[in-house]
Amino acid sequence: MRDILASREISPAAFAALGQGFFYLITGLWPLFSRRTFEKITGPKVDFWLVQTVGILISVIGSVLIATGLRRKVIPEITALGIGSAAGLTGVDIVFTAKNRISPVYLLDALAEIGIITLWLVGIGVSKRR
Repeated sequence: MRDILASREISPAAFAALGQGFFYLITGLWPLFSRRTFEKITGPKVDFWLVQTVGILISVIGSVLIATGLRRKVIPEITALGIGSAAGLTGVDIVFTAKNRISPVYLLDALAEIGIITLWLVGIGVSKRR
């Protein structure tokens, strides 16, 4: 493990895993630590326990992606986790904003998720050319 962490070279896929991982860890933990600031940005929530549940799940995904990125060995299942979770959250953001169920601020998250998907797809393309 020490040899892997000592290596300075990082693949585009490992970079995507780290970037998404830290984004998910921070945004997933946010509602667990500050309901007030979370709701100030995203709007009031009726079932806050559900927000916290989703936050925990997003944090777990983020932690797995960080561990993968640090090890610099991204397997196809991790790529699927990264792209799939970002695509799923993008869909939720767009559909439920369009239905006026969630605040339009979630469209900013959709943009971030699309950026994450793009990072992964670029990483896959670079890896295939090597």
